[in-house]
Amino acid sequence: MKRRIITFIILLNFLFLNTNLYAAAEVEYPDYSKLFLGPDKHENFNRKMFDFNYGLNKLLIKPIHIVWATIIPQYGMDRFLGVSENIEYPIRLISSLVQKDFKNAGNETKRFLVNTTIGVAGMYDPAKRWLKLQPCTDNMDKALSRRNVKSGTYFVAPVINFTTVRGLFGRLLDVAFNPTTYIGSPVVALVKAGLTINKTSYIQSIIQLIESNFADGYVVTKVAFGIDGYIKKNNYDRVNVIDEMKSFDKNANTKNKKTKAKLTVSAQIVQNEDNIELDDFVEISNKNSKKNTYIHLKDYYPQSPVVDSMRTSLFEIPDVNKSMWNDLSPWNRSFANRIKTSSVNIFEGRENYDYRYILQRNKKSPLAIIYPSTGDGVRANHPVMFAKLFYDAGYSVIIIGNPFQWEFVKSMPEDYRPGIPQKDAQMMRLTTSKIIENVKKKHGKKYKFENKVILGTSLAALDVLFLAEQESKNNTLGNTKFIAICPPINLVYAVTQLDNYAKQLTEENTEDLKQKAAYASAKIVKLYQSKKDIDFAVNHMPFNEEEAKIFTTFIMHSKLSDIIFTIEKAPINKKSNIYETINKMGYIDYINEYLAPEPNFKNYKFELTSISGYLKKANNYKIYHTKNDYFITTSQLKQLKNLAKDNLTILDNGAHMGFLYREEFINDLKQTITDIADITDL
Repeated sequence: MKRRIITFIILLNFLFLNTNLYAAAEVEYPDYSKLFLGPDKHENFNRKMFDFNYGLNKLLIKPIHIVWATIIPQYGMDRFLGVSENIEYPIRLISSLVQKDFKNAGNETKRFLVNTTIGVAGMYDPAKRWLKLQPCTDNMDKALSRRNVKSGTYFVAPVINFTTVRGLFGRLLDVAFNPTTYIGSPVVALVKAGLTINKTSYIQSIIQLIESNFADGYVVTKVAFGIDGYIKKNNYDRVNVIDEMKSFDKNANTKNKKTKAKLTVSAQIVQNEDNIELDDFVEISNKNSKKNTYIHLKDYYPQSPVVDSMRTSLFEIPDVNKSMWNDLSPWNRSFANRIKTSSVNIFEGRENYDYRYILQRNKKSPLAIIYPSTGDGVRANHPVMFAKLFYDAGYSVIIIGNPFQWEFVKSMPEDYRPGIPQKDAQMMRLTTSKIIENVKKKHGKKYKFENKVILGTSLAALDVLFLAEQESKNNTLGNTKFIAICPPINLVYAVTQLDNYAKQLTEENTEDLKQKAAYASAKIVKLYQSKKDIDFAVNHMPFNEEEAKIFTTFIMHSKLSDIIFTIEKAPINKKSNIYETINKMGYIDYINEYLAPEPNFKNYKFELTSISGYLKKANNYKIYHTKNDYFITTSQLKQLKNLAKDNLTILDNGAHMGFLYREEFINDLKQTITDIADITDL
């Protein structure tokens, strides 16, 4: 599945009914699955087999993994995984030799000798920790690929899932070069079975990620398989992102003024059409304010707004996932695993909607309701981080998915089309009310939840402010405060930026885009795998601006794809031509195709200025924004400052939510959470 793009569009380009309100370029976006794998010749069979594997995992394989993870603590599982990987040294050695990569063969041999002896048969990895010898994942499929053996058609096989003819042959060679294949005693067989169960259990987190975040798991898995093969063939899996990040961090913290000037030059606002000096404006505003409405991020060395926004991946709160047990284990009592999941029916005849919650023992506790960013569901990472901040401050917490998310759409009326802030806010109000009542029903009416806070990020932040404006006219949720983090000030302008980024990428050579997309993906994977080794004071992401745009547009178009896939009721277990439509659509196309036909579309507003009366008069909300968010312009931000005044806090860097991990922001948000009960209602 792949993204597709449109051109720049002019806001308020108002035409007649039955015509497109917004002009979009006729640009067909590249389909990444075709780009990396070619046509899906056996899609009907593949989808059925994928569905079979999913059911097999749910009914048989996952229960075995749960039992294993319940018996063996995470520390033990990690040690066993190290032993498995150490035993497979001959596979990696022969793979390197076939590739004529003698340097890597030597590296693997050193790792094997050090980890087998000092590392106690591979339970530990002193080769990596002390000698900085990085592990690799070479196998015989990669060796054959590097020797230009054709992959053959790809297909989905039982249990194995996505593979190719070459991939199957490579697996047979892996088995042949695995030393345990030739040891047949009962004891060794049991040990081998345990190691196999242990190693395969790690795949459950990936399955859970796909299941909970994508409407069509088949397509996203297919794309991932294709990109992974290309990454390995080109050795992109050996990129060292940690050294790159630390090297930049070391240079950035020098006192060289030239270095600092060079680093900050790319941090300009994306669009500053009026040449407004926002710093001067904020300084004047602060002089007339009793509050500090400007946050300076010390030693923040910006790269570019799109790259800076990716720093949000560093958002961590201590102890959120801390446990001696794996996530699969019922003994895992980390904060994330203590959050319960339940469901409620919002509209009769539609699917029940899942939500997550964690309650304080104090039944008089205030309640925080969290709506995550565009396309994120209840199992996304960031809402859990925010939940921990609220919970530690004494709040009970409910996590609800973003309205622009496929699971939310399935629970709404059949004709619901997300993306209109007023309508989304109406559905959010109803959903919030029903979920609160459902929680009370489960845990007793003693939970009054008399004081509430609703927090939203990105698109949900915009929806939350529209919700707040509706509540000011007709209060249904009771005493409620609102926090909005990086709301688009003009939604049409924001999605146009996304479409324009994608357009820039697809204007270049297809093979170049393929190479860059794979390299950017390799960095994402490596960053995720190395996250525990990263010092979170690091001030650099290992991406250039083009790579960041590839990643951002891919993710955002995937979320749009899920919405269209759901609206069109595309089948999951058989071939569909829906992606021929999806890959030709961007966000402006979506507005024209799905939102413009609404009977009252011309009466709906997509700008925060449309609720200016509320923003001027109310004092029950707080907005966080940055000067260099690429979804806004400087003049838009100044306009918002004029409306919100002290209720708007501006950060000097961080782009679109790339400041979430920063101590300065977290401390200010903690203070807001603590003090918010003192805010006086209008």
